[in-house]
Amino acid sequence: MRHLLVIAAAAAAALFAQDFKLTRTGGFATRIYEQGAAEIAAYDAATKRLFFVNAQLASVEALDISDPANPKLAFRIFIPRIYGRTANSVAVSNGVLAVAVESDPKTDPGYVAFYNANGNLQKAVKVGAQPDMITFTPDGTKVLTANEGEPSNNYAADPEGSVSIIDITKGIQNLTDADVVTAHFRDFTRASLDPRIRIYGRNATVAQDLEPEYIAVSPDSKTAYVTLQENNALGVLDIASGKFTAVVALGFKDHNLPGNGIDASDRDNAINIQNWPVFGMYQPDAIAAFSAKGKTWLITANEGDAREWGDFVEEARVSTLRLDPTAFPNAAALQANGALGRLTVTRLLGDTDNDGDYDQLYALGGRSFSIWSSDGKLVWDSGDQLERLTAERYPQNFNASNNNNTLDDRSDNKGPEPEGVAVSTINGRTYAFIGLERIGGVMVYDVTDPERPTYVAYTNNRDFTAATNTAQAGDLGPEGILVIPAAGSPNGKPMLVTANEISGTVSLFSVDAPPAAVTTQARITGISGATAQREVLLDATTSTGPGLTYQWRSIGKSAAVIPQASDLSKIAVQFAQGPGDYVLELTVTDNTGAQSKATTTITYTGR
Repeated sequence: MRHLLVIAAAAAAALFAQDFKLTRTGGFATRIYEQGAAEIAAYDAATKRLFFVNAQLASVEALDISDPANPKLAFRIFIPRIYGRTANSVAVSNGVLAVAVESDPKTDPGYVAFYNANGNLQKAVKVGAQPDMITFTPDGTKVLTANEGEPSNNYAADPEGSVSIIDITKGIQNLTDADVVTAHFRDFTRASLDPRIRIYGRNATVAQDLEPEYIAVSPDSKTAYVTLQENNALGVLDIASGKFTAVVALGFKDHNLPGNGIDASDRDNAINIQNWPVFGMYQPDAIAAFSAKGKTWLITANEGDAREWGDFVEEARVSTLRLDPTAFPNAAALQANGALGRLTVTRLLGDTDNDGDYDQLYALGGRSFSIWSSDGKLVWDSGDQLERLTAERYPQNFNASNNNNTLDDRSDNKGPEPEGVAVSTINGRTYAFIGLERIGGVMVYDVTDPERPTYVAYTNNRDFTAATNTAQAGDLGPEGILVIPAAGSPNGKPMLVTANEISGTVSLFSVDAPPAAVTTQARITGISGATAQREVLLDATTSTGPGLTYQWRSIGKSAAVIPQASDLSKIAVQFAQGPGDYVLELTVTDNTGAQSKATTTITYTGR
């Protein structure tokens, strides 16, 4: 006769996690202040070298960070003048260094110069005008540049914005200009675009006015998402065809809604985050893509930016505008310096009825970061959290700029200015790192569930008691944010890198993230041996968790628990006391001490 076994399982997970920590391990100082001497950074795991753009020297600096506590300058790459006047961005993949080079004048086509990890020039190819950002596709087969195509200072020349796609599959040495496909916006017209997309350059066509700022590539390397900062829009690029399939309006943020407040004045000498009758344009700078729930999601750092070329000036203070008396019956109070009067807005939006006064007000930037679906729909926005968190941490220097320590200095103009963003999965959780260009530092959020992000940490390597043009001030103006995965890191831990353009410094932080929650579920895999043994085999199915150990015990009616030497997640159970209910408990512990328990009830009816 067979055993009759009835299984009832109950599992409960409990995680006793360590706090998320960012610890600065070391850094490098160029000692060049307010000249963009440390901007975008990239890392080569094989050589343990960190490369960063030095705009002041028109070079790419190579740091040896094999000892992250003591980074050292290994060598410096000067871009040949034949290719342009300055390096704007750098990226690394599989030992190949790609540098985006801006021409002189900037309105001419630029170049991508390829180097090996030892700094030896391999090849250069021509791309669109003013390549301002560069990236490899995740599969390493292509290089993409965001060619911003800004106008000349007098607007006499205005090149088209574009994205260049370089196929490197046949080898860097074999590259020619024919391997470059440049995607333009010529197929789009004003009539075909969402009217919320801002096309407003002087005498500019749509193709001239759309200015790519930053690129994120989908994890499958098929689609590029391109921020069009001044236009408050997102371009969607099919990489295989080299065609833009969509330009998506990002819309506006209502600062009069709960949770969307701003501090709007630099003259009240106080922290005053509140709702105002103002809309914010998201206008993202950096963008990152990641996978979750089987989908691709986008994260943007909503910095904001205005155009100012010669006598073309977009910005104005609210106090200088004529407000519509119906839309703003309390205009006089709003336009006081302690209210909205000092707030910088665009002059080119808000006169909805074309009668010469402003019915709505539009500030630049969202003072936030946002998560979007892959088709550009807003999923989540941090609202006023970044201002509130920095106010809590630095009440005496809230909204200070990156070149002064003055309280409230940037409240009238884009606040903390989130600019850089990076995403990394660490110990089974996905984190977003957001650099704040003005007050400084990096915010960390858990975005494992993109629809419900949570604040995790904020670090700022800045000394507000020191003058901003001194080494004692620390890091000022984080421009580029980079996360080095543990697998290639010089110290075996994930590392955060910030390149800071105002202080000309690079900082390295070790990332200690809590382990992923261990989950277990006991289940029967089969009856082991002869039925006379009254024995079954139990197996613990576990998800993630480093260095797991297993402990089984019998609760209540005694059963013999026999661990299996070949796999301690399995045991044999002998029903020593005959028919009845036997309760087995499993405790799984990882090497941090985090534990999860599961219980299983086995009803043994006998032979």
